[in-house]
Amino acid sequence: MSWKIDPRIADILDKGAAFEGIAREEALTLMQVDLNTREAYALMQTADQMSRTQFDGKGENHLHIGVNIEPCPFDCSFCSLTRQAGIFTEKIEFSEAEILSWAREAAAEGADALNIMTTGSFSFERLLEIGRLLKKAVDAPLVANTRDVVHREAEALLAAGFEGAYHAVRLGEGRDTPFNPEKRIRTIRVFRDVGLKWMNCVEPVGPEHSHQEIVDLMFLAREHGAVYSGVMRRINFPGSPMEKYGMITEREMARMVAVSRLIMGDVPLAHCTHEPHAASLAAGANLFFPEVGSSPRDGEADTGKGRGRGIAQCRRMQREMDWNPDLPSNCFEVPGRTKKA
Repeated sequence: MSWKIDPRIADILDKGAAFEGIAREEALTLMQVDLNTREAYALMQTADQMSRTQFDGKGENHLHIGVNIEPCPFDCSFCSLTRQAGIFTEKIEFSEAEILSWAREAAAEGADALNIMTTGSFSFERLLEIGRLLKKAVDAPLVANTRDVVHREAEALLAAGFEGAYHAVRLGEGRDTPFNPEKRIRTIRVFRDVGLKWMNCVEPVGPEHSHQEIVDLMFLAREHGAVYSGVMRRINFPGSPMEKYGMITEREMARMVAVSRLIMGDVPLAHCTHEPHAASLAAGANLFFPEVGSSPRDGEADTGKGRGRGIAQCRRMQREMDWNPDLPSNCFEVPGRTKKA
């Protein structure tokens, strides 16, 4: 029995391991690697070694706080927080006391950042107020996860205490959502222009998405210098219009996480996967998103009581895979931290 792998795959992996990035056609070749082959495990090991080297073994945890629920009028097909989903029929905003409690508990548990998510029609001014409130109350860096913005609004996010912004051109943008992909990209440029760290994930991946469109978004993350990228699969909530397509497995997601890691090369400061699971922690991912509050993947108002994983659980999973969540964040400046040369 030969233990060698396909020389063509080996050449691509060698190129990726040198942090050079790989070409689009090479990425498409890796996306088609059979999961039941040595090539698939060589791909994941290459990505894993890259991240363990570049990120110094750090396991990152950025707490998602969904601050509001509403039957959102934008009706993205994959989201449980929409009118068409019919799960939530009235507007709910979690109280400042609840948000502060989540944030303080997360900071005490070692969260590396707080990702503050709102639905598309939530008041932008209210998001700024929440940012200012949290900035005074906790030391953890703040990341905004909100609608498209212009320069004036992005500058207001900075002034309110946000250091980063999560924003993605979603798979099926303009088809499964009412949003223009070019407008989403303009917002990404706006964040970069004003000095907000841009965070990204290729999402929400389902079996209906072609390798080509998935890889295109992986390269978008590299081209625009995402602080982190990675892969999130679509989770089908009960009654989802996407249920007919099924979902990809965590094993399939691990392969995609690895391909994305090779594409990103030396660009990122972390590499993410969602929802938290062990397989991708051996395929280039080191960043998890524990969750509380609203979530577009859940039918529970507070996903912390539903699908959402807690920080302690995420940290435990990372330790089991030999990632150290106690190290300082690579994504944000930490007072007193010695920076690598």
